Amino acid sequence: MKIVILAGGKGTRLWPVSRQEKPKQFQCLISGKTMLQETYMRMREIVDPDDIYIVTNKEYVLEVEKELLEFPKENILAEPVGRGTAPSVALAAAVISKKCGDETMGVFAADHFIKNPELLLKAIGQAEKFLSKSADCLITFGIKPSAPETGYGYIEKGRLLKELDGVAVYRAKRFVEKPNFETAKEYLKSGYFFWNSGMFLWKTSAIIEKFGRYAPDIYRRLVRINRAVGTRKFEKVLEKEFPQMDKISIDYAILENEPKILVIPLKLNWSDVGSWTALKNALTANGKENFVKGEHINFDSKNLLVYGTNKLIATIAVKNLIIVDTEDAILICDRNKSQLVSDVVKKLEETGKIQHL
Repeated sequence: MKIVILAGGKGTRLWPVSRQEKPKQFQCLISGKTMLQETYMRMREIVDPDDIYIVTNKEYVLEVEKELLEFPKENILAEPVGRGTAPSVALAAAVISKKCGDETMGVFAADHFIKNPELLLKAIGQAEKFLSKSADCLITFGIKPSAPETGYGYIEKGRLLKELDGVAVYRAKRFVEKPNFETAKEYLKSGYFFWNSGMFLWKTSAIIEKFGRYAPDIYRRLVRINRAVGTRKFEKVLEKEFPQMDKISIDYAILENEPKILVIPLKLNWSDVGSWTALKNALTANGKENFVKGEHINFDSKNLLVYGTNKLIATIAVKNLIIVDTEDAILICDRNKSQLVSDVVKKLEETGKIQHL
């Protein structure tokens, strides 16, 4: 089995800590390790370094090498530009299939928080066994929702296909885009819907065949890159073909079109850390509890995330705020509006304040 870690995102909703030169996957948001290091060490529990591939933007290659000193440099796949998760998966499939043949290929984001990873690792092992007899299927890992979250897509489970050592494999009935609050409450109550985690397992032959069926332009370029793997032309071919791939997610390109999608529901303490509020929710037990990193004095303030660097931050009788301080920027935000932080980044781009990006 080969593990692919996607580490090319920008993480704009975690500004001002996540920056263009060092986005969230390279930040120590959860522990003393960066999120990439956390993900890598998690996957090292089930595979060797040689069996892991990291797909990242070419400008982050040196950062990956610095963070993972033991990691084989030839397994860092450098995207010339960012084109979304479908081209990232296509690049990894092209390289792995050429080097290793028809391998099981797991795809995981570098910037997810998982508090009980042993459940995921067990499910990966059982899913690999399932694929050994059903090689044309694509497996997703769904997260049992703990709240009516409107920031995630959902997967509705269909009939049970198999249970392997306590790991249940269902037919995926449908994918649903981010619902409104009332719909999300209904999903939570029904017990049939799971958050779409963006974690997958499939055979390289299966995902390449699906690209050919549903995303022919990406497929044609995938084939050209595949032919160049291991040759002196590889970098040149990659620089030519990859930027011309359709800019699209793997969900839109493949999963929402393919009937042979399976879902393994998991009771993970999981977050995609897609916003400051998501980070706070992942790290605190309840909504009223404060999460503090840095020096903070508090007088009767509740439900805060305080993320400081050099300055003392004092709060008096405030609640439901995100407060983030860095050397050159301060963010103060209602916790219910933290998804809009990416709009700040857009405004900085529009006004030419690139020093803050």
